[in-house]
Amino acid sequence: MSILIVIACILLLVVLVTYVKINPFIAFLLVSLLAGYLLNIPIIDLAKAVQKGMGDTLGSLVAVIILGAMLGKLVAQTGAAQQISSFLIKLFGQKNLAWGLMVTGFVIGIPLFYNVGFVLMVPLIFTIANQYKINPIFTGIPMMASMSVAHGFLPPHPSPAALVGQFNANMGTTLLYGTIIAIPAIILAGPVFATRFKNFLVKDSDMFKLEKMDESKLPSVAASFVAALSPVVLLIITTIFEFQIGKEDPLFPIIKFVADPSIVMLFAIIIATFAIGISKTRNMEKVMNIYTDSVKEVGMILLIIAGAGALKEILLVSGVSKEIAMKLQTLPFPPLVLGWLMAAIIRVSVGSATIAGLTAAGMIYPIIETANIDPNLMVLSIGAGSLMFSHINDSGFWLFKEYFNLTVGETIKTWSTMESIVSVVGLIGVLVLEKMLF
Repeated sequence: MSILIVIACILLLVVLVTYVKINPFIAFLLVSLLAGYLLNIPIIDLAKAVQKGMGDTLGSLVAVIILGAMLGKLVAQTGAAQQISSFLIKLFGQKNLAWGLMVTGFVIGIPLFYNVGFVLMVPLIFTIANQYKINPIFTGIPMMASMSVAHGFLPPHPSPAALVGQFNANMGTTLLYGTIIAIPAIILAGPVFATRFKNFLVKDSDMFKLEKMDESKLPSVAASFVAALSPVVLLIITTIFEFQIGKEDPLFPIIKFVADPSIVMLFAIIIATFAIGISKTRNMEKVMNIYTDSVKEVGMILLIIAGAGALKEILLVSGVSKEIAMKLQTLPFPPLVLGWLMAAIIRVSVGSATIAGLTAAGMIYPIIETANIDPNLMVLSIGAGSLMFSHINDSGFWLFKEYFNLTVGETIKTWSTMESIVSVVGLIGVLVLEKMLF
């Protein structure tokens, strides 16, 4: 009976978010309270469970997500993103445009939130399409595939960072595994898939002509790459050091401290502030104003993560999560496939990759404790599932449709198919990596 209650509450969450259009944070709170009541949690403890779930989930994530938003905003506002994209396009040349845009999307996608990166890069996509008289979809898909993979697979993006926290995974290891899995995913969903649209010529258009910043005001190419990639480099370096030295080593406490994701992001922000922030036209006050503005962009994301944490806590306190885990383990699917499948189903139903990943994590969490599963791989499996088949209930679907002036059917053939390729290849990559490591 309790499992049926959980299923009914998840369906209610889908209805409230998708059809009634209730704010996802409010929907999570309402469903969490209803689920707790129906699962016989004493009403006096119900509010405490919700508060604990929100606090425990956000405790280790607030600094990472907010500092990540600050870094992304700075990379965009200072023109560092423009420098990176221009350099990579020149490096790869006209014959390899799709590959150049794929790499550009991946590098830009690491510090930037998806919607910000999308809007920022669309002018570049159309400018290149007009310049070389090719279909903008051919230039757009490789870049969008890369940014989508970064959004779903790689910390410090909100969803994978939250999953790392929920599963007690290691952010550096998850980033390392995620990068390995991302490579085939973005190649197949990007340049390879985009070749289908290469020969469809389009008329020249002034739409989204790129308004470049004055080059004299841009940071150097080296400084731009250092700022954008500093979190990745720092996380990978500290992770390698953690593996190489033992707990008895006097350096271990220092490495452990520096390897903490929030400390890594703090160092990254300090590096970026002096590498690309402060310049002839910007002083410290202006840089801090950029950081202040960036917080507005992640407020709702943090609330959604908090709401998902509340629902997870209700499932744990009621004991139904263990019951669900026992039932799931009887299904003829490996745990990693189960995590992917649950996230994929919720993604198709709700539309939001973040909600899909966090909701699936709350239900699959007990399996991590009872089965011998690498939590880093489970983060990536659920992350891949959360990208499955974006369609009309996802804002990304409509962004792509409207910017590229497509019909709904054409958007499904392009955008939705691309997202599905990323999701499936991501799952295959997780399973192959599991076989290689264990």
